[in-house]
Amino acid sequence: MTLMELPAGGSIGIEMHDDTDQYIRVESGRGIVRMGAAGEELDEGCPIGVGDGIFVPAGTWHNISNAGNRPLKLSSVYAPPHHPKGTVHPTRADADKQS
Repeated sequence: MTLMELPAGGSIGIEMHDDTDQYIRVESGRGIVRMGAAGEELDEGCPIGVGDGIFVPAGTWHNISNAGNRPLKLSSVYAPPHHPKGTVHPTRADADKQS
């Protein structure tokens, strides 16, 4: 499980996990989720808010953007996990350095 906080105007960035299903839950804030078969073709999308859950099947390109003026907080469960227990990345840039 990971916890993410996206600042106003921020996003997780377009990504795809080829061998991992992902479940994301909105803990606070509001945003927009987009998914598609290719990174440049995120043709499915909808607004999301507190309590909403998003299932992202393995191999699906996706992005979540903060559509509010407060932080968007998300919890995410991967199966199998992608991060060792206790991993903390203060920013997306820090996480990308570890990849």
